Amino acid sequence: MASSSSFPSTPAFSSQSWNHDVFLSFRGEDTRRTFVDHLYSALVLQGIDTYKDDETLCQGESIRPSLVKAIEESQIVVIVFSENYVDSPGCLDELAHIMKCKDMRGQIVMPIFYDVDSSEVRKQKRKYGEAFAKHELENKVESWRKAIVDASNLSGWEPMNIANGHESKAIKEIVDKISSRLQLITSNANENLIGTGARVHGLESNLQLGSGAHDRNMGGWGWW
Repeated sequence: MASSSSFPSTPAFSSQSWNHDVFLSFRGEDTRRTFVDHLYSALVLQGIDTYKDDETLCQGESIRPSLVKAIEESQIVVIVFSENYVDSPGCLDELAHIMKCKDMRGQIVMPIFYDVDSSEVRKQKRKYGEAFAKHELENKVESWRKAIVDASNLSGWEPMNIANGHESKAIKEIVDKISSRLQLITSNANENLIGTGARVHGLESNLQLGSGAHDRNMGGWGWW
């Protein structure tokens, strides 16, 4: 069972330029008008800049450049694994790129297992196993499998097991956790800026001291 109690420490990537706080990855036909819509509204209400793609990929269509860009420019990526998520090669391409960005850019990835068991996702059982059986001839299937396993091993949420399945309470818990992670990132970034400012100030002081000594030494004491 996925747990929301312990997330990995915040990586040192706060110096990067981000255009979005959160990117939502989901299968539109499963959750666009239900869970994802409610989650998106709660995130925006909290003041969290959230990217949610409202266009549906056609069967066989590759991930669009605009989605690639949005993933790369988001500090946190939330993956909503639903019953039919892996039916879509587009979703799987998106997932593979998300996990690549996590490894290369240090983004935080948080999975949500909506109406599916995390172990079924990780082990590709039942609906997930049936979907992958259809993908076996795809040349990217192994990279998709790895992305699924890696993502489902991360700490996340199973809304059906939060507050006896009350979706609104589960969404509140998720939004609160995301908000606290963003605050921690901002705090670390500010500390880094303060530390940088102190080092620059010290360097300026040394340069000024060196300059003064150099001026005095030119009066007859020799070079500094």
